Amino acid sequence: MLENKDIREVIPHRYPFLMIDRVLEIDDNKKAVGIKNISANEPYFQGHFPDNPIVPGVLIVEAMAQLGGITVMHGKKNNDMIGLFTGINKCKFKRVVKPGDQLKIEVEILSSKLNLVKAKGIATVDGELAAEAEISFMLVEKN
Repeated sequence: MLENKDIREVIPHRYPFLMIDRVLEIDDNKKAVGIKNISANEPYFQGHFPDNPIVPGVLIVEAMAQLGGITVMHGKKNNDMIGLFTGINKCKFKRVVKPGDQLKIEVEILSSKLNLVKAKGIATVDGELAAEAEISFMLVEKN
């Protein structure tokens, strides 16, 4: 299990853009399970939508990508790399995610060649599918 401080040692994201609160399970370079607790205080709810707050779908996909980055970067001594999106495929949104929900994200690494990674992510709330996508990203050196 990785707590928030452990996650911040692996990926460079910080509040308000850190989308993973805890990693429950991790099998380096293979798969991971993480959670994001959705608070009514999330800054994006001020505009999306004030009278009907809904987590933007792109941020759910971002949570999948961050967990994918954690999966491939965890345990590496040289943490001078960041992941940059190269693609999002087969993305579907099935359920609204709102304040009070706990988003459970599962990522499986499908391939990792050189610095190119392809992964499948699913996000659920109370066992109900909220979103799924195939994501790809490239690991590049931080500037």
